[in-house]
Amino acid sequence: EAYGLSGAVSGAFLLSCLLFAAVSRQQRGPYMDEVFHVPQAQAYCRGRFLQWDPMITTLPGLYLVSVGVVKPAAWLFGWTGSVVCSVGMLRFINLLFSAGNFYLLYLLLFRIHQKNKAVSGFQRILSTLTLAMFPTLYFFTFLYYTDPGSVFFTLFAYLMCLYGNHKTSALLGFCGFMFRQTNIVWTVFCAGNVVAEKLNEAWKTELQKKKDEKISSKKGSFSDLTRTLQFLIKYLISPKNLVTVIALTWPYIILVTVFFVFVFVNGGIVVGDRSSHEACLHFPQLFYFLSFTAFFSFPHLLTPAKVRRFLLSLRKHPVQYSLVTVFSLFLIWKFTYVHKYLLADNRHYTFYVWRKVFQRHELVKYVLVPFYVFAGWTFADTLKSKSIFWILMYFVCLLAVTVPQKLLEFRYFILPFLIYRLNIPFPSVYRQLVELVFYILINAVTFYLFLNRTFQWENSAEIQRFMW
Repeated sequence: EAYGLSGAVSGAFLLSCLLFAAVSRQQRGPYMDEVFHVPQAQAYCRGRFLQWDPMITTLPGLYLVSVGVVKPAAWLFGWTGSVVCSVGMLRFINLLFSAGNFYLLYLLLFRIHQKNKAVSGFQRILSTLTLAMFPTLYFFTFLYYTDPGSVFFTLFAYLMCLYGNHKTSALLGFCGFMFRQTNIVWTVFCAGNVVAEKLNEAWKTELQKKKDEKISSKKGSFSDLTRTLQFLIKYLISPKNLVTVIALTWPYIILVTVFFVFVFVNGGIVVGDRSSHEACLHFPQLFYFLSFTAFFSFPHLLTPAKVRRFLLSLRKHPVQYSLVTVFSLFLIWKFTYVHKYLLADNRHYTFYVWRKVFQRHELVKYVLVPFYVFAGWTFADTLKSKSIFWILMYFVCLLAVTVPQKLLEFRYFILPFLIYRLNIPFPSVYRQLVELVFYILINAVTFYLFLNRTFQWENSAEIQRFMW
């Protein structure tokens, strides 16, 4: 398995280097958000740490790490002049993060599914390779964006949390926060993992006292959910239990406190350009995420067996599904927002998704509700192996990281998708291969469009490219 993993890492890194050379050759200068990130990193390279571009919305984690890697490398290899902190060298930082993400994904799959002895080493490596090729993340490996580094530190923090190294996890969570402020949600997720584990132990003990034959936290019915929520409230209002939880999660509590101090001092979560990044209650973002997940995980979620089980569930609980549908229609009616960037920037795929699907007719967004309900059901169904407390905690974090975003941006879905995909049961080798081939095809199309299908705007001489 070690040799197989080494071969997969080496092969993926070689392929990435070839793609990196092609992207750098075709797009030598900064593109899109790089026009803000690259000059800022270059200013840090020159020691101008007080210089700041007000259009940048994230904290300077990417630039600090870049300088910390590039400067020692330049000294070691004798690089001087414009080579140091050039566009290509700064982009190469993300290629290193990509290799790190590959290894972290493997370690997380190994840790999360270690009790499943039926999973072979080949399946683990195949799943790792598939997730490392996840199109939305893989594309930004070749540009100087915050995404690969943000994912690296968040996954690293999650791994340390699973191994019980909570102080290290909180420190890595701080690094992730320095790349993107919304990563604080995944610090809460790590703390929630600890709490969910304690709650599950207490819940099992409670059920044992009542001599129940099965753990109802895995039944998934509404009555079980009510009982679970009652138990959760009862557990958390107990001073003894509260002290135990705080003692286990204090490193995360300190980091979350630091975050709230930052928000208070900064006057908001965004560092710059606040007019374009206003928080709002954009509940349909959850539906967009479910659609995004169904698309990228269709070998696991959209199967004939799943559809049959969903229809059976629909027939069994018509009232509950009717209420969910009506509530979803209400959320779409009252809380749909359209960001100005979504309507104006035709370089992003979201622009075409919105124009070709949602703008075809006013009723389209409502007609899609049955699909959203099915996507939500099959999404939850794949997580039924997890405890109800873990599912509740993940769902709260998912809402916190998606709903406040006004802009429909696929990059915002990367981390919640990866954490979901890491935690579902291992599918068959056939389904994994289908998923991998699907990702490779999408990557091939997106890189072909980016490199070869360029266009120009009427009022600009610059070359424009299609991207996520």
